[in-house]
Amino acid sequence: MSERVILHSDCNGFYASVECLHNPKIRNKPVAVSGDAENRHGIILAKNELAKKYHVKTGEAIWQAKQKCPELVTVPPHFDLYKRFSRLCKEIYFDYTDRVESFGLDEAWLDVTGSSLLFGSGYEIAQKIRKRIKYELGITVSIGVSFNKIFAKLGSDYKKPDAVTVISRENFKDIVWELDCGDLLYVGSATKKRLRTLGIYTIGDIAKCPIEILRKHFGKHGDMLYAFANGCDVSPVAKLDLHEPVKSIGNSTTTPRDLVDFQDVKTVMCVLCDSVCRRMREQGFIAGTVSINVRDNTLQCFSRQRKLESATSVTDEILKAALKLFRDNYSFQKPLRSVGISVCDLLPESSPRQTDLFGNEKIRQRQESLDSALDRLKNRFGNYSIFPALLLQDKGLSHFNPKDEHTIHPVSFFR
Repeated sequence: MSERVILHSDCNGFYASVECLHNPKIRNKPVAVSGDAENRHGIILAKNELAKKYHVKTGEAIWQAKQKCPELVTVPPHFDLYKRFSRLCKEIYFDYTDRVESFGLDEAWLDVTGSSLLFGSGYEIAQKIRKRIKYELGITVSIGVSFNKIFAKLGSDYKKPDAVTVISRENFKDIVWELDCGDLLYVGSATKKRLRTLGIYTIGDIAKCPIEILRKHFGKHGDMLYAFANGCDVSPVAKLDLHEPVKSIGNSTTTPRDLVDFQDVKTVMCVLCDSVCRRMREQGFIAGTVSINVRDNTLQCFSRQRKLESATSVTDEILKAALKLFRDNYSFQKPLRSVGISVCDLLPESSPRQTDLFGNEKIRQRQESLDSALDRLKNRFGNYSIFPALLLQDKGLSHFNPKDEHTIHPVSFFR
C-alpha cells in the first residue's frame, strides 16, 4: 500500500487579503478585519502581511492592535464575499482530487494520493495549486505536504506567505519536533500551560513523553497528543459531497456592556434563542439538549448543558431551559462579557416524539404554529419586524442579529 499524500492549504490572511483585493486604496497599508469596536465586538479577525510586521495578532482588541500600529486600517467583515472566494478555491482543489475536507472558510485538507500519475508528486501538485490560486484569484496560500493531516497542517503554518513546505517521514523530527507544543492542533492555552508544568515545551517533548504520563494528566486526550506528535494520525480526508450531518447549532455574542443581573442575561438569551431556533427550523431539526456558555469580565468561561424532557424547536421551550441552566449555575459574583447558546442531539423534525402525559400538547402545537408564523414575517419583512416586548427594555443589548451576522468558525477535526 502506497504512502498517503496529504496537503493542507491555508489562505494567507484570508479575510484581509480578500478585502485588499476588492479595495485597491488600502492594498498597500496595514489592514485588519475586525468587529465593531463601539459595540465591544472589537477584536482582530484577520490581518494582512503589513499588519503582521507590527505584530498585530488575531484575537486581540482593536485598541491593542492600534497601539502597536497607529496606521492600522480596520474594516468590517463581509462573509458573503469570503464564502465566494472559499468556493472558488475549492473549485481549484477539485481539479486535482475529489477528497477535499474544509476546515473553516480559509483552510482545507486534500488527499492527492491517487493523483500522482496525472499531476506529479505531492510537492508538484501543491506548487500548481499555489500558483493557480495566486494567478486566478489574486490571493496567496501556504500549503503543507505530508503523510497525515496533522503534519500537513503544521507544514502550511511553517512557512508563510505563499509557500510550500514538505514534512516527510525522513525530516519530521527535524521540523515538527522542534516546534512549540502549542503549535500542535488542539493544544490550546490551558493544555499548553499544563504541559509546561510537566516540563514539556516542544512537540518533540510530547512525542518522547511516556504515554502513561500523558494519560494520567490528560485522560484520552493524552493518547491523542501522543499520536499527533509521533505522526500516527490516520484520520481520512472526507470525499467530495460527503457531508457529515449537522451535530449542533449555536450562536454567541460579546455584549456592548457588562451584564450585571438576570434581566440583562434574559434579554440577550432571548435574541440568541430566537436565532438558534429559527436556524433549527429552517434546517428541519429538533433538539434534545441545550447548552450555555458564558464568559465573565475577567475572561473566565464556564459551560453547562441539560437534556430536555422532549426534543423540540420551540423558541420558548429552549429559552426557558437555557435560563434555568443559567439560574442554577451562576450567581453573578462577576459581571458577564459574553453569552452563548447551542443545541445538540439533533433529530429530524419528523421524528416521533413522546408526548407529556400531564402536559398540554395543544399548547405546544400553538407555540409551533406561532413560531412558524413569526419566521415567515421575519423572512419577508426583516429580523426587526416583530419581536417580544422584553427586547424594548434595553435596545442597546437586544438590537443585534446573530442569525444573519454570525461568524463562521472552523468545523471540528473530530467528525
